[in-house]
Amino acid sequence: MLLRPASTTDIPALVELSRKCFVAAFGHLYAPEDLQSFLDTERSAEKLGAAIRDPDTGVVLAEDSADLIGYCIMYFDASFPERPAPQPARAAILSQLYCVPQATGRGVGAALIEWAIGEAGMREREAIQLSVYSENFGAQRFYQRYGFAKVADIAFWVGSHRDDEFLYELTL
Repeated sequence: MLLRPASTTDIPALVELSRKCFVAAFGHLYAPEDLQSFLDTERSAEKLGAAIRDPDTGVVLAEDSADLIGYCIMYFDASFPERPAPQPARAAILSQLYCVPQATGRGVGAALIEWAIGEAGMREREAIQLSVYSENFGAQRFYQRYGFAKVADIAFWVGSHRDDEFLYELTL
């Protein structure tokens, strides 16, 4: 497995990967129109391309041979406004960390989270924040193994559907 920064030439493949991963993990939860609305806005070429071009954002791809098997998006100058006080002064948001279902358990998530933590440390962030679905117990255990802890209950919207999520934070 190889981790590498995404480039603008990766946008079509990243759009496909991001949609495939989200639908595989959560697609069954939503009405088709809510899911499509979410994919069209949050997993669009425009949105992912903007993340790749932004110097305050890191987009890393995991490859196995020539196939993309995972990705991670970090916003290095952002925080969740829902986070109770005291808000860290220099936080980063781990926005997305996904791997294709057939790569689960092969160390892809570990490699991506370790990259994210290392990169946030090099950029002198005080904390990393992320949201995790309240019923995604596997992801919650994964983040807890890396020291993340729940700091708030928040909402996540997929179209007109509201998910209960947990805001997790790792102090660096």
